[in-house]
Formats: sequence, C-alpha cells, structure tokens
Amino acid sequence: MQEINQYLADTLRQLRHDRSWSLDRAASECGVSKAMLGQIERGESSPTVATLWKIASGFDTSLSSFLEPAPAELRGVTLRSADALRQRPTADAMLMAPLFPFDARYGFELFEFTLLPGYERLSEPHSQSVVEHVVVVRGVMELLVRGVWQRLGEGEAVRFAADQPHGYRNPTSAPAVFHDLIHYPPGSDSQSR
Repeated sequence: MQEINQYLADTLRQLRHDRSWSLDRAASECGVSKAMLGQIERGESSPTVATLWKIASGFDTSLSSFLEPAPAELRGVTLRSADALRQRPTADAMLMAPLFPFDARYGFELFEFTLLPGYERLSEPHSQSVVEHVVVVRGVMELLVRGVWQRLGEGEAVRFAADQPHGYRNPTSAPAVFHDLIHYPPGSDSQSR
C-alpha cells in the first residue's frame, strides 16, 4: 500500500508541476479539497476511488495513471496476471487489478474490479466523451446508468457514456468480478500521455 501511495503522490505532484498549478488551482479543477490533495501528495492519505476519479477528471487524465506506469512490452507483447496485480489501492472495499494501464497508442485502460458483498459506489461524471465497457466475469452486480440500476449476471456486458453520473453495486453475498475497459476521447490529456 505504501508503494502505491508513493506512486500516487509522485504522479499528482508531477502533474501539478507540469501544469504549473498551485494546490488551490488543482483543488478547484478537481473538486477535491486543498487539504486532501496536500495529504495525498505527502503520502499521508489513501483516497477513495471516487476521489481518485475526481482528481483524474480534473487533470483530464486516466485513472490508471495514478496507480502504476505503463507495463513493459516484449516484442509487441504484454503479459499481465490479474492475480498478481489485484490490490486495494484506495480506501474503498473494492479490489482493483489494472490489467492494462492507459496507453495513448490504444486510447484505453482495462481494469478487473472485484466488488465485495454489499459494496456500492456512485461515480460522478468523468470527462466528456469517456466511454466505459463493463463485462461481468463472475457473480452478479448492478450498474447505474441513466438513473436506472440494471442487474448484470456473468457474461453480460454494457457500454455507456461515462460522462454522466453512474454507479456500481453488489447486492449479493458473494463477490462480483467485472472487467471495465475505459476509453478516452482523442485529444484529451489522457491521449497525449
């Protein structure tokens, strides 16, 4: 956890530096308090996924850019293991595996998320034109899109515009696992990274 917090702190500090933003300006752009941003930069706080998304949206960058660098390729092939990557990088009761962190060549990032029983997260809109593709791998979950909770079972998939409020929840007593491919529009800072 300490390694993740340090990577997040370094990335946030570098993004602010690259844009010549003060903590006040970053707080205003992200909708996150100056105190919280300062704590994150000092490695003193592990934000929730919702807070991390606010920061990513404020900087117009990908969520995965705060979790780890792009993985190494060997002759055009990248091998990843969800079991090796699965972690709880935020204060949420949700496990994340950044299977393929954002890469501007492809315009997307791919996560495996595990929602523990009873977990619910409401997400504020992401940057304009961000699209999510959710595929349930194991269990049952519910996805909030356009104000309606939709029940999704194993093998079911949904694509939706994520620049609107949405949410994820697990109303069951067993973990729910899903893949989430998040596509960023060409021209965003995410695409230029």
